[in-house]
Amino acid sequence: MDRENVLINFNRRRCMYISGVPGTGKTATVHEVVRCLQHAANQETLPSFQYIEINGMKLTEPHQCYVQILKLLTGQKATADHAAALLEKRFGTPAPKRESTVLLVDELDLLWTRKQNVMYNLFDWPTRKQAKLVVLAVANTMDLPERIMMNRVASRLGLTRMSFQPYSYKQLQQIISSRLNRLKAFENDAIQLVGRKVAALSGDARRALDICRRAAEICEYSENQKPASSLVGMPHILQALDEMFSSPYINAIRHASIQEQIFIKAVLAEFRRLGLEEATFQQIYQQHIGLCRLEGLQPPTISETMLVCTRLGACRLLLVESSKNDLYLRVRLNVSQDDVMYALKED
Repeated sequence: MDRENVLINFNRRRCMYISGVPGTGKTATVHEVVRCLQHAANQETLPSFQYIEINGMKLTEPHQCYVQILKLLTGQKATADHAAALLEKRFGTPAPKRESTVLLVDELDLLWTRKQNVMYNLFDWPTRKQAKLVVLAVANTMDLPERIMMNRVASRLGLTRMSFQPYSYKQLQQIISSRLNRLKAFENDAIQLVGRKVAALSGDARRALDICRRAAEICEYSENQKPASSLVGMPHILQALDEMFSSPYINAIRHASIQEQIFIKAVLAEFRRLGLEEATFQQIYQQHIGLCRLEGLQPPTISETMLVCTRLGACRLLLVESSKNDLYLRVRLNVSQDDVMYALKED
């Protein structure tokens, strides 16, 4: 149970940062390890503990995490400020008889604030001896602390880290085969195609399984086929891939102008640099200039690039939030990064 020992030690303060691209099993692994720990606690081979989890995606704004944590721990309802004060008191007050708490913070990226007080508190509380708190933070960005966190926050993450690499095509094939559980429903070439296609884009196991699921549906309802005897083959996989990666948005990217495609690439590049899924027009413009030079193109002016951004916003490929100063317009993608990469890779 080495992995479990890494995740929890009730006699020491502990904090772990778990990172990796989407679909690599970060949250599923934590859930499985916690399940093993709970079983061990039930068998009295580990001290009993309380497990709670929050997800940044499900919160209306970062400070609401205080409200959720307090409610899960105690059942109390309070405003964000009051909940933060009560949690500060709880984790700062000795309570020898209190159970230890394991807190999973999923989608940590979305709890970032300008002052970073939310992240600081989440990683400061476990350092207190009397807190009896273990925090497992899950994020998509491997170097999030170094990219966007102040030193005071990043220093709290120096204890333990675990990174999940994207799945290779062989690993994706193994995952698909294990889900089939020895059921001969797919041709071997079909499984290999899914694995290679998804591995080339993102290594996201969920996307690979979605493609297989859709291909199986296509096979089942194909005309002139006998579902009981037919296998899911290459044509079914290719049709599923075409459906999943040929949305109107993807077609719009493929048929966009060169400058529009470069701007979308600049958006992706800036998101990766920041470790966030939002950036200002000014930040993206700097990336845009660099990409134009790499392509041997004359960089457009700010005004010309703003028109490009406006057009992409008008066709809903981007979500653009207005600002008094155009340079500080906040830009987000309205399409998944996988779909954008697929559309641009095909060109």
